[in-house]
Amino acid sequence: MKHKPRQIWPYGIIVAPLLCLGLVCLGGVLLAAATASAQDIRGLEVCTAEKQMDRRTSCLQADVEFLQQTLNKLAHDTQDKLAATDRDLSAAQAEIATLKATVEKLNGELAQMKTKPEPSSKK
Repeated sequence: MKHKPRQIWPYGIIVAPLLCLGLVCLGGVLLAAATASAQDIRGLEVCTAEKQMDRRTSCLQADVEFLQQTLNKLAHDTQDKLAATDRDLSAAQAEIATLKATVEKLNGELAQMKTKPEPSSKK
């Protein structure tokens, strides 16, 4: 009885490089996430340096207050920008309506000019 050679999965040639590429991409994403979390935020204190719990708690509370103030400021700024955009949009819509009315009026005048026969001039 002859022993059959073991069959290799035919897609191994394609899947192996893709798997390696995927692992490299995943490693890059994890590395980017690790470096992004290490960035400092201006205004926040490093509370892990505090040894006493009451000081660490007050540090964390100060950070929370700072973040809440920043979020409130950003929300207010965003609302102001949205209101300004709404005003600009309303003005643009009014201008478009005026221009459409003008175009309709000019089209009507043009149609009247085309329907009127030109006076024949005798020389």
